[in-house]
Amino acid sequence: MSEIVRQYYNEQVQEEWSRLEKPYPRFELLTTLRLIEEYFPSSGHIADIGGGPGRYTIELLRLGYRVTLVDLSEKNAAFARAKLSELNLHPEAVHAADARALPMFEDESLDAALLLGPMYHLVDSTDRASALAELLRILKPGAPAIVGFINPWGVLRGGLTEFPDWYADDASPRQFLSTYIKSGEQVVFTESAFLPPPQALRELREAGFAVECRAGVEGFASGARGPVTRLAEENPDAYDTVSRLVPETATSPAYRDCTEHLHVVVRKIA
Repeated sequence: MSEIVRQYYNEQVQEEWSRLEKPYPRFELLTTLRLIEEYFPSSGHIADIGGGPGRYTIELLRLGYRVTLVDLSEKNAAFARAKLSELNLHPEAVHAADARALPMFEDESLDAALLLGPMYHLVDSTDRASALAELLRILKPGAPAIVGFINPWGVLRGGLTEFPDWYADDASPRQFLSTYIKSGEQVVFTESAFLPPPQALRELREAGFAVECRAGVEGFASGARGPVTRLAEENPDAYDTVSRLVPETATSPAYRDCTEHLHVVVRKIA
């Protein structure tokens, strides 16, 4: 994970803080909370790795968990400390650190973990393996984790409304697909790694995890950022219904592999 990534997130603190409150990205938060409710233990010590300014840490603390937040960005970590103090919430600790090296955690010391973000930016497969090895090391036997990926299959769909001019160059999407799906090679896009579901699942299993389930966090609303935003503004009741249905159906085979963000629930084999 490069200095470019660290600097980017140091400059995006306010955007990261507000991101999950926006109508479309909020589906990620709602789906993740549903997965936490279903797969995490009812209590214990949770690591929020790649936790940014603390949105998930806040939710976990309010649910009664003990939480340690770790993020690559020093400014995100500082913002999280201040925001948690402002809200009178008390994490175990907040660290600025790299997901590939987590010496603040002892072996087999955590009851569950979130790893949302680091796998987006570890372009080299060796680095991703290092982050997953650290995650495996710090979890107790049988403990679950939720690992997040950016899914290029979903990005292709989202591009139809978010960056349609990209398709005017026939080579762009063709190269995108052939690189990610056919050859399995990695393409760097502003220091990011987009992994299709088969590759993400393979890397998780090779790291020693059992895969419990996967969820396409935007569900059936994937690729509809504009319509969802308008719906939230013009018909809040309808938006509330969609917000309930998305997490309820996010693990459906019809949706889980075709959204921009893929969350995989894994478990350390006991």
